[in-house]
Amino acid sequence: MIKAYLKKDPWKIIEDQFHADYSMVSESIFSIGNGYMGQRANFEETYSGESLQGSYISGVYYPDKTRVGWWKNGYPEYFAKVLNSLNWIGINISFGDEELDLNTAKIHEFSRVLNMKSGVLSRTMMIELASGKKLELTFERFCSYNTKELGVVNCVVKSIDYEGPLSLDAYLDFDVRNQDSNYDEMFWDLIDTDHSNSVYAKTKKTEFEVLASLNCEYKSSTPFDKTIHQSTAIYGERFTDVISPGQEKSILKKVIITTSFHHDNLELQNQTLRQSVRTKDFKSLKLSHSDIWEKKWDEIDIKIEGDVAAQQGVRYNIFQLHQTYSGEDARLNIGPKGFTGEKYGGSTYWDTEAYCLPFYLSTSDQKVAKNLLQYRHNHLDLAIENAEKLGFTQGAALYPMVTMNGEECHNEWEITFEEIHRNGAIAYAIYDYTQYTGDDSYLLDSGMEVLIGIARFWAQRVNYSKRLNQYVILGVTGPNEYENNVNNNWYTNYIAKWCLDYTHQVIQSALENNPMKANQILVKNNFDSERELNHWKEISEKMYFPYDEQESVFLQQDGFMDKEIYPASEIPTDVIPLHHHWSWDRILRSCFIKQADVLQGMYFFEDQFDVDTIRRHFHFYEPLTVHESSLSPCVHSILACKIGDNDKAYEMYLRTARLDLDDYNNDTRDGLHITSMAGTWLSIVKGFGGMRVKDGKLSFEPQIPEEWKSLSFKIKFRNHNICILFSQEQIILSKDSAEPLEIIVNNTMFTLRDQLEVAALLA
Repeated sequence: MIKAYLKKDPWKIIEDQFHADYSMVSESIFSIGNGYMGQRANFEETYSGESLQGSYISGVYYPDKTRVGWWKNGYPEYFAKVLNSLNWIGINISFGDEELDLNTAKIHEFSRVLNMKSGVLSRTMMIELASGKKLELTFERFCSYNTKELGVVNCVVKSIDYEGPLSLDAYLDFDVRNQDSNYDEMFWDLIDTDHSNSVYAKTKKTEFEVLASLNCEYKSSTPFDKTIHQSTAIYGERFTDVISPGQEKSILKKVIITTSFHHDNLELQNQTLRQSVRTKDFKSLKLSHSDIWEKKWDEIDIKIEGDVAAQQGVRYNIFQLHQTYSGEDARLNIGPKGFTGEKYGGSTYWDTEAYCLPFYLSTSDQKVAKNLLQYRHNHLDLAIENAEKLGFTQGAALYPMVTMNGEECHNEWEITFEEIHRNGAIAYAIYDYTQYTGDDSYLLDSGMEVLIGIARFWAQRVNYSKRLNQYVILGVTGPNEYENNVNNNWYTNYIAKWCLDYTHQVIQSALENNPMKANQILVKNNFDSERELNHWKEISEKMYFPYDEQESVFLQQDGFMDKEIYPASEIPTDVIPLHHHWSWDRILRSCFIKQADVLQGMYFFEDQFDVDTIRRHFHFYEPLTVHESSLSPCVHSILACKIGDNDKAYEMYLRTARLDLDDYNNDTRDGLHITSMAGTWLSIVKGFGGMRVKDGKLSFEPQIPEEWKSLSFKIKFRNHNICILFSQEQIILSKDSAEPLEIIVNNTMFTLRDQLEVAALLA
């Protein structure tokens, strides 16, 4: 059931009354971050209701031991998880002998607002304690984009009718656990520190060090006392005062968090940063942070006129993507939950290459996307080692399904061993980057080696079927995880064939255009050109694809038509989502699809299928799809645009855009779906905008929903910053670069010099 409790606003996420039943959903939705660290929207003060205290730091993880038996040879030794770090936002507030707790207080007014334009989370409320004391409180919080190691909280307390003692205890607390800790296990070793205003800890096993320091400023018009309390895990500053009706008291927390992952000398860095912000007030800190967001929005904003729900959704998803990943460090990647929860361990999946890379290609400096590719090249040796554990040889590379540092760390066999299509997404990302940027240098510097390792894996993973006289791939799980251990998953077979063809093409092109460099790479990788290329060609030409003659569709896998086929619309609504109500045995035997494999392949390789073929497959598979993968709706939206089904495109767009805001799949409480948020951008730009790269040129075939008056967005393309505006009547394209740019609109070539206006092309 959709939870439509948030107000619709183009620039803000607003909860205008407290919803205790949705407290953990709101904690996820109102999360903040800056690429370096992130914080769930926990309350600063004590809260005895349901909550997941969550603070996370990029690059800091723990390898939790996986215990498996002999029958799981090749299994990863651990499951990596991003660690819940210190609680840096805490401010316990007491009025006399009563502590503020929204779970027990009477709430007269409540408003929580995430301002996406400024990157600031605020909360205001008027409450009444059990004794009848009435008070107003305001909180503002942000993770600074100006100083990435800085977190800021400002709290203002105002009395309405209470006169008496007031206590505010601002603290740092490193006595934290992960939600999924076994037996309440703690993953941190606490360290005594000489710093009187700090807490210091080191992760077990990986030994990442984190030092956090607090600077507090308390403002009051009356005399107050300050006391300090400190233990190994906690440092706090308690301010005791008196307050009268109409009076305001405020406290400003400035917290510097440094880690050994990011800094060689974290103590020196911590001290330097503390000094740099020590004299800065809240207004100036917020202004310098918000200025960066203002400038970002000038480059990345998507504007939808006439549909506030759609506008809010896409801005929210863009906002969270940029809060999660900045692209400055090739050692980092994008976790499915970012900094908003602990599910999936915060590790990297194939989502990055399949969904996120195109977003960063078009909205950030080219080096950001290149760092995402470099992340995989840096882990090539570990991908080869991972394949060796499973019995592959001669440099075959199997990239992990889930990883922090290049090692496989997923602990479900049907995913770890069988969801091998992730290799294809990594190869496709290299193609996507090269096609979009026109930069071939990455192929010779790094990409060709990655492609060779991946192609060698596919060449060994196939089986030759004498019965079919074709190559088959047995025992796999495709993107549709509601079918496990199947034979000849169409998407897996297709992307394997494509990888072999593309790698062959890259090698041949490199030998023709840069033979010296190409031969160095081939020699380094012990590549037998004649034998391996011929074998790849044979596999490609004889790859088997299951097909149903009666329906004239490719099948998800060999046994798909043996199932009872009926539409998802006939599933009772009270058992949705299926994985919350049905056994896995029942799900696996059903025809229902978590994420359509065949349509995923046709989205990637649409130029290899005509529109009628795509339409036929869409109409066969979409009715069977329950979209319980967050990655599913965006692909359907893009393909619906391709086949001219505007109503379905709009329906699927809203589902991807508001997946978390409306909690479509009843799982937002566990954290946001960060990587699928890139799919919202894809739905706009590649779906309604129809943007493609054809023969090195940008191409647009726009069709915007009837609900929208206009759609506009900006992209970066080969040293051009381009602004695109579509309305129901016209198309306007402009750019800020001096060089002319050839551009295709609805299959007609134009030369864009500064601004181009094309009328009546949308009619």
